[in-house]
Formats: sequence, structure tokens, C-alpha cells
Amino acid sequence: MKKLSYPFSPEAVRELKVGDMVLITGKLFTGRDAVHKYLHDGGKSPVNLKNQIIYHCGPVTLQDKKTKKWTVTAAGPTTSIREEPYQWEVIRDHGIVGVIGKGGMGQKTLDACKEYGCVYFHAVGGAAQVLAEKIKSVDGLYLEEFGLPEAIWEMSVEDFPVVVTMDAHGNSLHKDVEAHSKEALKEVL
Repeated sequence: MKKLSYPFSPEAVRELKVGDMVLITGKLFTGRDAVHKYLHDGGKSPVNLKNQIIYHCGPVTLQDKKTKKWTVTAAGPTTSIREEPYQWEVIRDHGIVGVIGKGGMGQKTLDACKEYGCVYFHAVGGAAQVLAEKIKSVDGLYLEEFGLPEAIWEMSVEDFPVVVTMDAHGNSLHKDVEAHSKEALKEVL
């Protein structure tokens, strides 16, 4: 098990390889479809994403009426392939070093990971409440006009569990599984 702590250094990220199990401690920013399209279309990010990790997640949250503080009750990953048309440019233009989601991404994102030193982390789908327990605080809420699930949530996490499935060296577990599956299908047919 490897540990990756904030501030995230590009050198530490480039050392990660496909298959590495990683515990992330520090800051994460959520971003789903609306945020990615907004950034892709030239919208100004309300936060500095350089050397940050973006989490494809629309967290389920509660706000305390008195203190106005937010609590995350569920934080499962969103299917990442929906961000494929935008992700590579967001990586390039904003200097992101990590993306967390589920299901993997395509060739454009893999190429951007290699060129710009980024990795794709797979978070376990179906474990939204367990992942929420790793979120220690909500430190900011941005682009709230997109709706709470689509807004950018700034969160502090401790030992957030992920697996590297696309690395900064051009390796992709998703691509390998697809190729292996095609070969197995040929044999069956």
C-alpha cells in the first residue's frame, strides 16, 4: 500500500504504476459533467487545480442549520467515461495530477496522463458510505449554481483508498482487460 499526501507532487504521482493501491490524504475537489464542460468551454475555475486531484463524484451532503457546516454522508465515484470528451484538456489546461472515478477512461485521457504526468485512480463503486467516512471536512463549495451534485466540493480526506488503473507511463488496466476480453471472446466464438 502506497501513501500519497497533500501537497501532491508531480514526482510522487509519476512514481505510481498501474495496480498500485494508494491511500490519499489531503485535499480533493469533486467535478462531474457540468464542471468538466464548463472548464473545457473556457470557464474560469474558482479554485487552483494545479497539482490537485479531481474526484468524479456528486456527494450526498447534509448542512447543519446552525453552524452551516456541510457533512458528506455518501461519496461514491461517478462513471468517468462521460468526462472523456473534456478530461484531457482539463488535465492539460489546469495541471491536474490525479483523477478519481470508476470504470476508467479512454485513449485521449490516457495520452494526457502520459504527456502531463497524471494518473487515474479507481475508487470502489457501491462503497459510497465507506468512502464518505474518509472525508474529514468540507472546506469549500464552488459553482453551486450547477446544483449540489454538479458543484465543486473541496474536501479534506484521510487514507482515501484507490487503485491506480491508468498511470503516467501510458499503461492502462482498462485497456489490458479489454484486449484480454476480446481475445477470450474470439476463442469462445
